[in-house]
Amino acid sequence: MNRATIDIYKELSVLNTGEKISMRRLFKNRLALSTVITTLIILVVSILLASVLTYFAINVVSTRVQEENLYVSRQHIWVDAAGAAQGAIMVTNNGGRDVVINKIAVRGQASDWADVFTLKATSADAGFTADLPYLTTAPAADGTVTGFTDTLVATSNNIILPSGNTVVIYFNNPDSVGLNDIGLTVSIAIHSAQAVYYSETNIQAAPA
Repeated sequence: MNRATIDIYKELSVLNTGEKISMRRLFKNRLALSTVITTLIILVVSILLASVLTYFAINVVSTRVQEENLYVSRQHIWVDAAGAAQGAIMVTNNGGRDVVINKIAVRGQASDWADVFTLKATSADAGFTADLPYLTTAPAADGTVTGFTDTLVATSNNIILPSGNTVVIYFNNPDSVGLNDIGLTVSIAIHSAQAVYYSETNIQAAPA
């Protein structure tokens, strides 16, 4: 092999070595770039996920604030010596929306709206923090209740209870309640379009 041929082989060897080095550098650069891109993708996905979760949490909280929530208290059923029954209950709208009460039922039997009377209670009323009294005169329109400024109002079909308000409800002659039921526990159900609110009370003998 002459000298010229040897020189050509050396040059080719150098070129091959250079190409190998360049390929290695290119591979390393691509690997480094892939790592950066992967990190950016993970970061973007994390931010998007956090944004979605935050939006979902805010939406849930906002929805809950607007949910219907009635608080039922001071429920009573009285029966006098003649067997006439009288009921009373206080309902407060603690939810974030107005509510329409469309039925009042005792033992599953709806009260006739002609026998239902209401008054608006406020925190300024002395009776707001006291128990509801038995009315010796059967509840009627313009009737008074001790401790409350407003008088009773007759209802026709529904009771509208705005958010944050409290209503006192009296009703005459709830079905299926009589003299022999004194001492028994009965349920009182307040129905709205969205839910039914149950409470229980012992039937009491009307004060003499």
